[in-house]
Amino acid sequence: QVQLVESGGGLVQPGGSLRLSCVASGISFRIYTMGWYRQPPGKQRELVALITSGGNTNYVDSVKGRFTISRDNAKNTVHLQMNSLKPEDTAVYYCNAKLVNAYWGQGSQVTVSS
Repeated sequence: QVQLVESGGGLVQPGGSLRLSCVASGISFRIYTMGWYRQPPGKQRELVALITSGGNTNYVDSVKGRFTISRDNAKNTVHLQMNSLKPEDTAVYYCNAKLVNAYWGQGSQVTVSS
């Protein structure tokens, strides 16, 4: 059974930082492309960042220079370091694992507010 378990969300002030983590089980983690998506209130889910099995990364323009995705294949974990957070980053953040099939985590709320 595939499981993606996220952690690290919460409430932070504008300009602050958070680090999301996602631990995967039930898959051959190292061969999967891992991604982080987010769904702001009342909006569609969008890709934030992804990292391939080879370590190549891609980011949505709105987070470039502020967010960093990384992976630790030894621990089956993918991280999203989020710096200089803005109110518009408020969303539920989802971990995604994709090869042929795609798997999702349960979501982690990130709220950026003063």
